[in-house]
Amino acid sequence: MEMLRSTVILLLIAWGVVTTVLVLFLIYRSTLETREEDQIFLGPAEESMANEQRVLVARIEKLSRPITALIVLSGALLAASAGVWLWQAFKSF
Repeated sequence: MEMLRSTVILLLIAWGVVTTVLVLFLIYRSTLETREEDQIFLGPAEESMANEQRVLVARIEKLSRPITALIVLSGALLAASAGVWLWQAFKSF
């Protein structure tokens, strides 16, 4: 019985850590997206501005895979925590 409680606590701690990292990644991506321009009028002198936007878009796209993985991991840890907690609750009856 005590082992199941410690398992639930460890799962919830892991979920909290993963979810915190996820939120930090989402905040970082959001700050990058605020600097992204929707429309750029380019001339020969604005090529450096276009390169900055390309780098910015590449960073945003690079973040999508880790964010997706963290969402899946966070959901799995939360579901596992709930499952162990429910199993513990029904086992005590």
